[in-house]
Amino acid sequence: MAKQMVWLSTLLPYEQCEAVFERIGEHLIAGSSIWRQTQKHGERIQQWVEQEQEQVSVERTVLPDAHHDHDKRKGISLDGGMMNIRGEGWRELKVGAVFDVESRLERHPQTHELELMPHGVNVSYTAVLGAKDIFTPALWALAVAHQLPTARDCAVVADGALWIWNVAEDVCPNGRQIVDWYHAVEHLADAASALYPDETDTSKRQRWLKTHKKHLYMGRIHKIIVALHRRERDDLALYFERHQRRMQYLEFREEGFPIGSGTVESGVKQFKQRLSGAGMRWQVDSAQRMIVLRAASLGQNFDDLWAAA
Repeated sequence: MAKQMVWLSTLLPYEQCEAVFERIGEHLIAGSSIWRQTQKHGERIQQWVEQEQEQVSVERTVLPDAHHDHDKRKGISLDGGMMNIRGEGWRELKVGAVFDVESRLERHPQTHELELMPHGVNVSYTAVLGAKDIFTPALWALAVAHQLPTARDCAVVADGALWIWNVAEDVCPNGRQIVDWYHAVEHLADAASALYPDETDTSKRQRWLKTHKKHLYMGRIHKIIVALHRRERDDLALYFERHQRRMQYLEFREEGFPIGSGTVESGVKQFKQRLSGAGMRWQVDSAQRMIVLRAASLGQNFDDLWAAA
């Protein structure tokens, strides 16, 4: 019963777990009892996970020769969210996702032709409440567990946050780096609004955005940069200058990589659903245990982790 109690607590607040057991399981189990089991087994599983991360640290991991690399295309994505910690306030929860890349026949959003479109599948997660120096070993351990370092073809897909690319250099140094398409389009739309701020400029703003969105997709980032410098908006051009090599979207598509970071953004939302609900505030130890358990639940490896720990 302890296993079921802890698993359910990764999905619902403790009071709701109590109601589920009473109504569906016909067991009277107090929310406080579910909380105690979650703390007990969460600590056990957290310790096991941390020990495993130490065993596969970058310093200890010896990768095989490159000719042993496998052909399965892999992806990794990173993002962050906020959760409320008692006595500290809001802190960032860093989330990482490792996934296989598979292609399906779909309508291309730009050409509307049927094409093979890449997607992330078989997604596994890790998350850490803390700085990137704590997050990097956790993400590396997840990457090793899912054979990302020995993949011939891999990519990192994320938004433009600088800390993300610093971590990516450590965890996936040989992978393609891809700025999430939707974040890039948002920056382009912000630039269009800054260039044409008046309501009377709506048609000009839309034309500029349509033209330069096509440049963005085709990888002609220099045209966007030149256009912004010509209007003396060096501040807006900086984002595109910094990420120019990460915005070759047509090339990335042709190579079979996704250009959106929806896998990890979905993961962040699912972590926050359990950890950042209305009125939720966590003790830091309880939060860290739940983060580990929630990652296992989302990654569909809760049962394996329970048995291994």
